[in-house]
Amino acid sequence: MIRNLRTLDGYVVRSWLRIFVLTAVGFPVVAILISLTDDLRKLLDRGLSMGEILISYVYSLPEHIFLVMPAAVLFASVFTVGAMGRHSEITAAKAGGVSFHRLSLPIFVCGLLATALAIFIGEVAPGATAKEKEIQEGEEVRPTSVRYDFVYRADQGWVYTVRALDTGTRLLQDVVFERQGSGIDYPALVIAADSASYVDSLESWRIWNGTSRIVVGGDKNAAFTYTSMKLRALTQSPVDLMAEPKDPEEMRYAELGRYIDALRRSGNDVNKLMVEQALKFALPATCLVIALFGTPLAITSARTGMAFGIAVSLATTVVYLLMIQISKAVGAGGVMHPVAAAWFPNGVFFLAGVVLLWRART
Repeated sequence: MIRNLRTLDGYVVRSWLRIFVLTAVGFPVVAILISLTDDLRKLLDRGLSMGEILISYVYSLPEHIFLVMPAAVLFASVFTVGAMGRHSEITAAKAGGVSFHRLSLPIFVCGLLATALAIFIGEVAPGATAKEKEIQEGEEVRPTSVRYDFVYRADQGWVYTVRALDTGTRLLQDVVFERQGSGIDYPALVIAADSASYVDSLESWRIWNGTSRIVVGGDKNAAFTYTSMKLRALTQSPVDLMAEPKDPEEMRYAELGRYIDALRRSGNDVNKLMVEQALKFALPATCLVIALFGTPLAITSARTGMAFGIAVSLATTVVYLLMIQISKAVGAGGVMHPVAAAWFPNGVFFLAGVVLLWRART
């Protein structure tokens, strides 16, 4: 019996994986080809070669795969179970003493593994997306010489909160430099200053009338004031600081969290960004939730045909995407806590999946 179950599990997994891989890779490739067709002339006019254009679209692949993975899990679950139903394989399994719930177990495990894969791709995608934009658009600089009230994320965990930047006078006004720490060996630093001036000959900044705090924790914190100090970590030129900030999809989960903390401390509304950060885990978790929802749903499509299965999968995908957009608006507007708003669609589909699974004939 155990050997037969292993054979059955392997058959279900192979069927599921074929559809999952085809959907998870095929849909993004089609979307990229459509985008390439629309934007090719514009990119060529910017002086990009065909090689550069193709490489840039390769970099866009992780983000597309990340977004389409829940739909890929849904299609794989619906069509795997639907095909088994049409070929009477579910009936044969039940006759052999295997319940529908046990038959569905490999699909749930695949959904869990797809969730882990989506989390990994979600951490890789921001760097790839940034590289894609760098190739296609280049480094865009603001046309004005002054920038007000902004946050700049630098290397090694540094975040700069700046009240005003003037590239003409090479001055920063009311600045706070923060570095994330990890303990005594690498403490957190908070440096606040009235101003900072850029010295072109030295290619460095000098900060004026400031206070530095070394934050270790407990009673081991220290603070000191100064009239003038050179900050080696501040290596960006005034023009560098004028660059547009990254979009949320260009930041990893932890990086976006540091950005949100810095914005919150400077008094900005961070609800929209909190929703985007929560979605970086909520969207991968959808793979498991949608497997739970789609597997019992597929029993219906098994009795009505493949066309109905396609219609159900597409309709479910559209409803889910619509709920995501509504949740973003609700979370950003403060009607619901941003984290709860990001996870709300998953909660709805999870409850629906539990009901469908409970009602499924075993």
